[in-house]
Parts: sequence; C-alpha cells; structure tokens
Amino acid sequence: MSRFPLLPALVACLGVSAATGHADEILDTIDAARAAYEAGNIQDTTEELAYAQQLVRDLKTAGLSAFLPGPPDGWSREIGADMGAAMAMLGGGVGAEATYTHGSDSFSVTLMADNAMVQAFAGMLGNAAMLAGGKRVRIGSEKFMNQDGELTGLVDNRILVQASGAPVETMLPLLESMDFEEMAGFGR
Repeated sequence: MSRFPLLPALVACLGVSAATGHADEILDTIDAARAAYEAGNIQDTTEELAYAQQLVRDLKTAGLSAFLPGPPDGWSREIGADMGAAMAMLGGGVGAEATYTHGSDSFSVTLMADNAMVQAFAGMLGNAAMLAGGKRVRIGSEKFMNQDGELTGLVDNRILVQASGAPVETMLPLLESMDFEEMAGFGR
C-alpha cells in the first residue's frame, strides 16, 4: 500500500488535466510533497502541500473569473487582482470581482464560491422575510434580492453573485448575460 494513499484521489477530485501548464505545476508540486513525505521530511511535505493548495485555488479563481461578463458597450472592465486575503477572512473558498466603468459611473460584480459565509447566506436569500426591505428579482432562472440597489443571488446554493454601485437597470443587463447554468457546474 502506498504511503500516500490519498494522492491519486486528490488529483482525481481536483479534475486537473495535465494538458494545462498550470496543472503541470500542481502535479509537480504534489510529486515534490510525495517525495518529501517518502524521505521523512514532514516540514517540506507540509510546505509543498500548502503550495499545491494555493495553486489549485489560483486555478479555481481563474475559472470563476471567466464567468465575469465582458463590459457593456461604452464601458470598460477591470478584473480585481486578488481576492485571496478577503476570502481567507471570510472562511476560505474562492472569489472574483470586476469593476465596470463608464466615465464617472461604475459598479462591481463579485462572485464568491464554496465558503462558509456563502453557505450561511443561503438561508437568508431563500427567506425574503429575513431581508428587511428586500425585493425579489428574477434574472434568468435565478432569484436575486434587490436591497437598496444591490443585487444578490445564489447559484447552485454555493456561488454568491453580487452587483452593486449603479442603478439596477444599468446592472441588470450585465447579470442577464451571465450563464448561471454553466456557473452551477463550476469546480466540479
């Protein structure tokens, strides 16, 4: 029996393909962790596994960022560089954010997946009475809450989608362009 029996399962669960350059670095790092473990170097094993986890989070973040729509005509889009620190404070998971700008007008769209805060928020979004002053809005097949112009929805009970900073009628078409069905399969 292998001294590192969970390694094949870890790689399979990640759904990582060796075809991507990033996946090669992940697999190389996992291999380095295994070699350190087999050599009895627990400290290096821990460090390599932590680095492999970071690489996987980076890969997932890039995948989540792909769901941020391009800018509307006449607008520009800037994707936030790193939500990693914020996600760590919010219980882990991954996140992506884009700011859309047109002259002095701007708004942001934030996506957060697979973290404790999103799971806790799921119950609140399902119960409109818990969100004082909130109004339900349907965007495609998804239900969003409009609370004072901030639109918040939950895709597949694990991916929070939030748009804020502009009038609802400005943000709504951008959210309507998002593929929530495809998003539901994110990370699986």
